[in-house]
Amino acid sequence: MKSWNEITGSQNFFLFAGPCVIEGEDMALRIAERVVNITDRLDIPYVFKGSFKKANRSRIDSFTGIGDEKALKILAKVRSEFDIPVVTDIHSVEDAVMAAEYVDVLQIPAFLCRQTDLLVAAAKTGKIVNIKKGQFLSPDSMKFAVQKVRESGNYNVAVTERGTTFGYGDLIIDYRGIPTMQECCKCPAILDITHSLQQPNQASGVTGGKPELIETVAKAGVSVGVDGLFIETHENPAVAKSDGANMLRLDLLEGLLEKLVRIRAAVL
Repeated sequence: MKSWNEITGSQNFFLFAGPCVIEGEDMALRIAERVVNITDRLDIPYVFKGSFKKANRSRIDSFTGIGDEKALKILAKVRSEFDIPVVTDIHSVEDAVMAAEYVDVLQIPAFLCRQTDLLVAAAKTGKIVNIKKGQFLSPDSMKFAVQKVRESGNYNVAVTERGTTFGYGDLIIDYRGIPTMQECCKCPAILDITHSLQQPNQASGVTGGKPELIETVAKAGVSVGVDGLFIETHENPAVAKSDGANMLRLDLLEGLLEKLVRIRAAVL
């Protein structure tokens, strides 16, 4: 398994990719196998992504998961079966302690990026900590979140851009934020492509999205020198239990990554 230094030190961008939420073992293993085959061929360092539960839902009847321990064990199986790191979201101090037994990277959701207790708890597990930038924060303000992790004794940290609130029910990406976070946070900056294309807080209570712009956003991110990409992908987004409106169809991933690798080589 590649170390964090090997992942972030690659000449290529690295990739966090997988389904929004773990829906079952077979589905997770199929997606992981497909992405591993693609990223191995293209020499892209890969971290499998899957939320073991979804705590931030618009409606009380929204799908939240198949069970914490069951989902975490599936993530651990992906990790061992394919010898790749895995990342999952956490939402509480208790989550940090529990998930750290199964995964390599703990991800702090955007709405929770200022929660000191959560950041400190994640840091103290010794796992890599990926902090998503709040939709309400400027890029340079993320240095304070990073400082909380480092001052808790953990220097394996990354930050992720996932769009900024733009009026009601829409997000916009300020690509100036990528080099800004790289400079002020002194850590890898990741672009969360699919969440940046969400249209949250719709009247129906179901988040919308603009997946037709995934390629546009990804190309722009690689062009400005992002260190890593975050892409949620599913075999059939139309039936996904979470975030189907903005996920990339799995069979489109390979062609997209081939284009992005060429752009990366051109801008280096």
